[in-house]
Parts: sequence; C-alpha cells; structure tokens
Amino acid sequence: MTRILAIETSCDETAAGVVEDGRRLLSNVVASQIDLHRRFGGVFPEVASRQHVLAIHNVVRQALDEAGVARLDQLDGLAVTHGPGLAGSLLVGVNTAKGMAFTSGLPLLPVNHLEGHVYSNWIVLDETDPAVAHLEEFPVVVLIVSGGHTELLLMTGHCRYQRLGGTLDDAAGEAFDKVARLLGLGYPGGPAIQQAAERGDPSRYPLPRPLMQAGEHRYDFSFSGLKTAVLNLTKKLAQEGIQVQEDPQVAADIAASFQAAVVEVLVAKTVDAAQAFQARRVCICGGVSANAQLRQMAQERCQALGLPLHIPPLFLCTDNAAMIAAAAFHRWQVMGEQALADLSLDVHANLPLT
Repeated sequence: MTRILAIETSCDETAAGVVEDGRRLLSNVVASQIDLHRRFGGVFPEVASRQHVLAIHNVVRQALDEAGVARLDQLDGLAVTHGPGLAGSLLVGVNTAKGMAFTSGLPLLPVNHLEGHVYSNWIVLDETDPAVAHLEEFPVVVLIVSGGHTELLLMTGHCRYQRLGGTLDDAAGEAFDKVARLLGLGYPGGPAIQQAAERGDPSRYPLPRPLMQAGEHRYDFSFSGLKTAVLNLTKKLAQEGIQVQEDPQVAADIAASFQAAVVEVLVAKTVDAAQAFQARRVCICGGVSANAQLRQMAQERCQALGLPLHIPPLFLCTDNAAMIAAAAFHRWQVMGEQALADLSLDVHANLPLT
C-alpha cells in the first residue's frame, strides 16, 4: 500500500490530495481562483502566484486531514507538478513540496502536469465500475484537451507515450475562452459557451472543421482559423446591423456552431487514431473533457465501434492534485529511483511529456 500526497499549482488552482496505490482517492482539495481572474477575462499570472502563497498551507492541511493522515511519516512519498505551467505558480507548489520533503525525509516525485491529466483516467471511484476491467489494457489512445494543451497520444504502457499530434496554434480551451469573449459570454469560456449553446441552433451559422483532411496533419489540430471565422462572422453581422453581444439568440447560435465544430474535430481525430493504431480503449482528459457534447459524441462514436471509453468525472477533468498523485505512483513503479528528485528540483514552464 503506497500513499502519496500531491500538490498541484500549475495555473490558477491551488490543489492537494492523497491517493493510495495510484487509484484509490483518499482526499482531493481544490481552491479555485476563477472569481479573482474573471475581471481580467483570463488568468493573471502574478495574481495567481500570490493567491497560491495564501492558500497552499490550508489546502495541504485539509487534504491531509480528509485523508486521515495525522503525520507525514504515514505517507510514502510527496509528489508535485513541476511543469508545464506558469512559472510563478509552479514555484509555490514545488517549494512547498521541497520544504515538506526536507523536514520529513520523504521521497520527492516531480510530475508533468500533462501526465497528471492522463492518469486522472486511472483513479477508481467505484470498484464495481465495468471500466475498471480495462485499466491495464494497452495500447490506449489518449486525448488531452484543456485550456493550454490539445495533445493526441498513443500510450503503449504505463508512462510510455508516442505523440501522434497536437495543436498547431490555439489549444481547444484557449479557443473556447477567446470565442466566449468575442460573443460577450464571460469567463471561463468553456462552461459559458456550453450553457449558451444549449439554447442555440448549430446549423444557423455553419463554421469550418479545421484540418479534417488526411495527410501530414492527420492527427494535428488547429483552432486559430476557427476562432478567426467566428470573428469575421461577428464583423459581417455587425455590418448587417446585428451586434452579437447585444443579441443573446445570435450569440447562442454562434456558440452552438463553434462548439459543434470543435467537438467534431476532436472526436473524429481521436476515433480515427484509435482505429488506426488498434487501441484497446480511448481516454479523454483535461478541462475541456468536461464538455457535455464532447462526452456524448465520444461515447456514441466509441460505442458504435465497440471501443471502451473512459472520461474522468467532472471534478477530475479540471486541474487537481489527485491526478498528480496517481501519475507519480505509476512513474515510481515504472522508473524506480529514477523517478525521484532531490532538493535542487526546479520548475519548467514548457515541459514536454516524455
């Protein structure tokens, strides 16, 4: 039995959690900063790092209390996100974990934030769930889709990845934020667009599906052109006397069309990769995987092909520390001592998943 406390501060969520054996959730505490950043229409890095400093102690203490951990020597290791992310935010988490490792003597496990998202798919909330039977089946096609990342991976074993493709410009979540701003729907963009799209008609303003053709970019994504198409549409409508931000129905129709385009591209390329590489199952993770239409379409396409699909519950889609603990456990199992770091551990704002 291996218990790991993890800390995650890569962006604007201060999070800590304890996971046992890489799958059993003992605690998962997240202090959100959404209300602080809403006034800026996006994450303000300096505000984020300062808020992490204010919140980190209480978040870690709560995570330990909820897990029933009275002393650090009841843990087996400390994990922390060391990249990618905002450097100032990452430093708060890494320095906190280093201080705890120094005082306790516990092993320190640095984790890539993207690998954390991958392993959110290995956390088991219900051992009777049929999906548990597929956890150790490889290869797996994994779509990581979030505010800062859109990556399509072939996972051939624990911590073994082949990058199939990724975004050439904007990540999907970034595009949601920018389009929501264009339409006057608020921040964060993902939930705002989903809510507006529920009352919209996706066929009223058809939008392009970027890079859907086969070829060298078969598994790549590009959402910048789609965002520009929405911008040009709003300008065209303005010339016709329609101010999108003042017309809720027009904004809802554009939101529905935009959401449909993004979801279709994401699902089509993921399912295509799963078939091409004979995947045993498909995993989708990251903040955008909370989108209801994405979850529904992915389920329908995978079910039609007899492909098991796993998408984490909503609270594990967005940034959290439980996923970091799960990733740390599996990397420790695979790499042994090579998975550990000493107190010289630094942060890496741009850290590829290897």
